[in-house]
Amino acid sequence: MIDPVLEYAFEIRATIDSDLHIGRGPEERLSFTPISGGTVAGPRLNGVVLPGGGDWAVERHGTAQLEARYLIRADDGAVIDVLNRGYFRATPDVLARMERGENVPEDEPGLYFRTAPVFQTDAPQHRWLAEHQFIGLARDEDGQVCIRVYLLA
Repeated sequence: MIDPVLEYAFEIRATIDSDLHIGRGPEERLSFTPISGGTVAGPRLNGVVLPGGGDWAVERHGTAQLEARYLIRADDGAVIDVLNRGYFRATPDVLARMERGENVPEDEPGLYFRTAPVFQTDAPQHRWLAEHQFIGLARDEDGQVCIRVYLLA
């Protein structure tokens, strides 16, 4: 067995609007959070997050299962589709800090905010995105969801 190796690729900083409560039942909550823009910067990819995507979350027993869908326009003009699934949970103390606007780092004890983004594009220069598995370490910072994206080698 080999140990996985992670290579830092880029950070997505998605600007989000207020979430919209959709409903469900007494044991779970469904919501949608619109994505209104953002940036992508790092050693392997730079660009912008296009407005119009969003993140659906189903919360059960304190853990939110996330599914975000949005587009990135790379600096060279190529459009990249992103499907980012993951999980979020935080202790009451960490959640209160986040709700007060405090920037809580992704390695904070009591915070679990992890994703597995999948990318699609036909741009030859970005084909590597559609041919690898990625892991994202996420946090809320200054009104944005920030995801440090690592290529799993």
